[in-house]
Amino acid sequence: MFEHVSPEMLGNIYVGLLGLSVLLYAILDGYDLGVGVLIPPRTEAFRDDMIASIGPYWDANETWLVLAVGLLLIAFPEAHSEVLQTLYLPATFMLLGLILRGVAFDFRAKVVQVNKRKWDLVFKYGSLLTTLAQGYMLGIYVTGLRTDLWAQAFAVLAALGVTAAYAFIGSCWLILKSEGELQQKAYYWAKRGLGILALGIVSVSIANLSLHEEVRNLWLSPPWGVMLFAIPVTCFALLTLCGVLLKKLPHSDGKGEWLPFFIALLVFLLCFTAFAISYYPFIIPGQMMISDALSDASSLRFLLVGVVVVVPVILAYTVMVYKIFSGKSEKLSYY
Repeated sequence: MFEHVSPEMLGNIYVGLLGLSVLLYAILDGYDLGVGVLIPPRTEAFRDDMIASIGPYWDANETWLVLAVGLLLIAFPEAHSEVLQTLYLPATFMLLGLILRGVAFDFRAKVVQVNKRKWDLVFKYGSLLTTLAQGYMLGIYVTGLRTDLWAQAFAVLAALGVTAAYAFIGSCWLILKSEGELQQKAYYWAKRGLGILALGIVSVSIANLSLHEEVRNLWLSPPWGVMLFAIPVTCFALLTLCGVLLKKLPHSDGKGEWLPFFIALLVFLLCFTAFAISYYPFIIPGQMMISDALSDASSLRFLLVGVVVVVPVILAYTVMVYKIFSGKSEKLSYY
């Protein structure tokens, strides 16, 4: 069926699918990780409503992470090996955080009431551990898997930036899904996160130009440079608009509550687009090209038959879940 697809085209197809998986994971699991990070230790009613807002979705959201890792292993095994050899420790912490979240989500509903807060905090700090680990891994990956002092500093900056971005999109999700006092608190969190996110975009953009000569030349040369610089400018325009909306929407009788989350989605998409353009055709920035890491072409053509079935099914399932559970969140029931 795909016997005439060239190796170069196969590489582009699989790296595109990998990018799509990472983007959807960052958005979908990003907001529920952000909600977990924002969980307040002292307000039980808020904790119950916040976890209820992500209850129908959070487990399915992680499907995209599994798909991304699977695609990296199947299509780019050499890159998969290099990435995990360098990042095995933060990857272990990320998996530990995800495990803590899964265990806490179930245990909080089944333990005696006096222990419920402990498991809520496990969910919170499991989420925080996951976001920091993912940000750190992203930072080291962007440097080309370097481990020197400058790379470590950039990775720490990326860890804080990713955590702030997840917290921001999580607060925007709560604006969309909650009501009353929790929604007002979500507006407050979103306003605080807005400035931190903007600062993070500036810091990472500046630091990014110093990492790879190819990226710096691309950003400083037309016509790609013009488009790439337009991306952070557009992000700042969207964040400014979001700041205005966050002041007006609490007094709008529920109209336009979806707008902050939609703007957050656009900002995530724009940042990912800038990243993809900057580093294509590398699978590991500055170190390994897509063509150098690509698996056997005949095997990839065979697997593509399954991929063109599985990916649309996952997309359809995701859309279906969000359609079924649209509207304001309701109390979770475990029985």
